[in-house]
Amino acid sequence: MEIKRFVFGLCVFFCFYRSVSASTCKLKAKFNLSGYKNTDKKKVVVGGMFPVHMRIASSNGNTSNVPVSAGCVGFNFRTFRWTQTMLFAINEINTRKDLLPNTELGYVIYDSCFTISKAVEGTLTYLTGQDEAVPNYRCGTGAPLAALVGAGGSDLSIATARIMGLYHFPQVSYCSSCSALESKFQFPTFLRTIPNDRNQSTAMAQLVLHFGWTWVGTIAADDDYGKYGIKDFKDQVEEAGVCISFSETLPKVSSPQDIQRIVKTVAESTAKIIVVFSSDVDLSPLIAELIQHNVTNRTWIASEAWVTSALINQPGVSSLLGGTLGFGVKRADIPGLQEHLLNLDPYADLLTEEFWEKLFNCTLNYGKALSQTKSAMVANGTLSRTARSVPDGLCTGKESLAKMNSTYSDVSQLRITYSVYKAVYAVAFALHNLEYCVPGQGPFVGNSCADITNFEPWQLMYYLKNVRFKVPHTDEEIYFNEGDVEGLYDIINWQVNSDGEISYVTIGLYNGSAAPGDRMTIKNNSIIWNNQVLEPPRSVCSENCQPGTRKGIRQGEPVCCFDCIPCADGEISNTTNARECILCSGDYWSNDAHDVCVPKIIEFLAFGEPLGITLIAISAFGALVTIAVMIVFIMHIGTPLVKANDALLSFTLLLSLVVTFLCSIVYLGEPQKWSCMTSQVALALGFALCLSSMMGKAVVLMMRAQALKAVRTKAKAAAKAAKAAAEAAAKSPDVIVTSTSNNNDTSAAAKPEVDRLTCAHQRAIAAVATLIQAVACTVWLLILPPHPRKNTAAQNIKIILECDEGSVIFICCIFGYDILLALVAFIFAFIARKLEDNFSEGKCMTFGLLVFFIVWISFVPAYLSTRGKFMVAVQIFAILASSFGVLTCIFLPKCYVLLVKPERNTEEMLKPRPKPKEGTLTGTSLSLATSATEVHATTAID
Repeated sequence: MEIKRFVFGLCVFFCFYRSVSASTCKLKAKFNLSGYKNTDKKKVVVGGMFPVHMRIASSNGNTSNVPVSAGCVGFNFRTFRWTQTMLFAINEINTRKDLLPNTELGYVIYDSCFTISKAVEGTLTYLTGQDEAVPNYRCGTGAPLAALVGAGGSDLSIATARIMGLYHFPQVSYCSSCSALESKFQFPTFLRTIPNDRNQSTAMAQLVLHFGWTWVGTIAADDDYGKYGIKDFKDQVEEAGVCISFSETLPKVSSPQDIQRIVKTVAESTAKIIVVFSSDVDLSPLIAELIQHNVTNRTWIASEAWVTSALINQPGVSSLLGGTLGFGVKRADIPGLQEHLLNLDPYADLLTEEFWEKLFNCTLNYGKALSQTKSAMVANGTLSRTARSVPDGLCTGKESLAKMNSTYSDVSQLRITYSVYKAVYAVAFALHNLEYCVPGQGPFVGNSCADITNFEPWQLMYYLKNVRFKVPHTDEEIYFNEGDVEGLYDIINWQVNSDGEISYVTIGLYNGSAAPGDRMTIKNNSIIWNNQVLEPPRSVCSENCQPGTRKGIRQGEPVCCFDCIPCADGEISNTTNARECILCSGDYWSNDAHDVCVPKIIEFLAFGEPLGITLIAISAFGALVTIAVMIVFIMHIGTPLVKANDALLSFTLLLSLVVTFLCSIVYLGEPQKWSCMTSQVALALGFALCLSSMMGKAVVLMMRAQALKAVRTKAKAAAKAAKAAAEAAAKSPDVIVTSTSNNNDTSAAAKPEVDRLTCAHQRAIAAVATLIQAVACTVWLLILPPHPRKNTAAQNIKIILECDEGSVIFICCIFGYDILLALVAFIFAFIARKLEDNFSEGKCMTFGLLVFFIVWISFVPAYLSTRGKFMVAVQIFAILASSFGVLTCIFLPKCYVLLVKPERNTEEMLKPRPKPKEGTLTGTSLSLATSATEVHATTAID
């Protein structure tokens, strides 16, 4: 780019040289510029550029005619005040005795029409020094150029600063705040008296975060000011977790379609906060359209370019913009400025004439007014003022500016105006320092100084960069830090007064150079929001997730749009908008609200609770009943019934039942190491002793039953033989009947083999079977004993205190052994069930063991389907039920005989029953030998 510029300069130089020497070169275009110029007899000239008009006039695009530089339309009263402020400041400086007392400043001011092309035209013309712009040459004579104050918007200043930087001409801007202009590499001679937009973007971001808004929309002008400003803002808020609902760009050239699209976006968005980085000129079409569509209930965040703009603050905007917050540059009062503004000569220049005509809606041109009046007379048939030679619509030039309530004369919010004032004074103080440089102490080569009448722009640039002064009337100290000033802003609130008009109320301050925590000071209670409410609006895509829930991101949507998902059981969130739920530790669980981890409920079957008391009562009752049975047996120990059932084994069996009843109590209460070992071992040994005693009884009954069966078989055979002999004798009298039995059979019947197992054998069987279990339990206790543990897996909200068996293999073997004893005893008892007499103990044991099996088979599914203390309760119920079953089935009939039917407790009652029909033989375990003898005698008689 620099090479192209250099080549272009050479070409212009060559062309200019040819035009001077041979007149073969000619000017290709002449710019159409308007403004103010006063350079005659001035020592130094200061340039200025202001967007007095809003845009250039559209052309018909006809290329068959000679191109003409476009004119400007859309007069802007606010920027015209800025222009007059520069003239006022220069006049004020020229009358001062302490600032440039020997130097009178001239000025050249052009209208940029808020358009880059016009700004470039003015810059080239200003550098050339004459109406015809010749790049790379200063063709004019007279006073040297000092600096350019301007050129208005940031995009205009960027264009002019690139040109000015080529020639090292200083440029001091009053409202170009774009952060892109901070680059001294691209814009080496650019300075400004308005803060850098980085400060404003940071201030806007802090304002959004201050009120907790996380869902905002953004609108930016389609220029460098809007793009850079909104980009810096978005970068900062997005890093802090704020989401952008929409981001729209205002067209530079009015486009109804684009405006309608933006209006639709704003109306449909759920964002209640809209940040706007734009000039008032670019924003005004959108505001007008939003008012027509009655878009309300929004809070607007305004940049300094429109926060106090009268172009935006038009009648009817209160419903839309009431409650707006914005950042305005430092405000000040400038004494004498209003008098200067009101004392204009409408005929002084073309710009002032246009201003006068626009403000009073008349014309200063007599011929134009006369022509308009004649046209109206023809249309209406009236003569009115024409008869007096005074055309309608003609300005007198004496109209009062003071009576007009216009933006131009409103000096209540001098912010950008004050920035213009400071820019002019910055140039003046730099020129003053240049003029009064002490020879030999200068900053240039050889400590030389510059000549105020013939200095180079880069020499003034040195003084501008290092200038430090206090602004007149305000005493604000101004200095440039890399071309920028301090980031000071007033925070302004648009408040609707009783008349329905908007007033600008300062509700806070922002200082970009302060510490991060002290930069913003804001009075929340002083803010009046949209629709005259006092509470800040909420602008969130999704409401905050309360403690007990977590954020659930919605696919394809910004992170600020989320669902609140309740924490799972055992997890909590104790902060708002938690991203993840926290898992409670092992001994803790979440409460119902899932916002606090609370200790889990510790559960065990306690002694004092109703269920525990009930089980204790039942256990104690069972033990007492068993002891009572023992007492009954002791009291009747010499009776035939007690003798017939081996009293010692009966007492052993009763003792084991007492143990099983009482060991169930040990299962209650908080598990301890001793209780875990005692309960399991006592139960295993108790059942082993009980079942081994029953097995000892059952094995004798089985053997007796088998012997009785053999005797019965022989008796039946003898009866059949006797019957056959009798029948043969009846048929043949000669046959002599002899006994079919011999002495050996009789002696065998008299001493049957059922008594081959004595009581000692029974007791030995019971003792050995119990000893085996005792050895196994001892090994179990020594190797892997049962112990208490906290079960946190069975139930989430509870810690179940229970006994850990220590080894599944051991407990299966031990209780499997008990089951084996029960099965063997049941088989023996079942075989002996038909050993009939008035009291059949075989049947009693068979039923008792059946109850035992039914209880424990039912216990398994019940145990597996319960949790916590009810598992213990089920186990105790099984122990009690099986114990009561054995006690009832075996000892209830005996006690019935002993206590209720003592007459049956005799030897005779225990003898055989009467002989059944068909030669069948029945008997008891105690009269088996007698039955065999009778069978033999009967056979002999027959």
